[in-house]
Amino acid sequence: MVRTPLTPEERERGERLGRLLREARGGRSMAAVAADAGLSAETLRKIETGRAPTPAFFTVAALARTLGLSMDELVAHCELLPV
Repeated sequence: MVRTPLTPEERERGERLGRLLREARGGRSMAAVAADAGLSAETLRKIETGRAPTPAFFTVAALARTLGLSMDELVAHCELLPV
């Protein structure tokens, strides 16, 4: 199966998501947050650095719950404004 290349907008949205999650994590370790969300630290690292710009919905939902973010906050922060 060949994966369609991401658009620049999808990459930017992934970078915004990563920044938001990193900021929300604050002083908590990546390993602790990942474990609380039921993920590997490597998965969280990839999301935070933008190397996994389109994580699965349930992955994002688990991170949001763990970090005390609402899905509305995530959408508002990550949506791209029209140019």
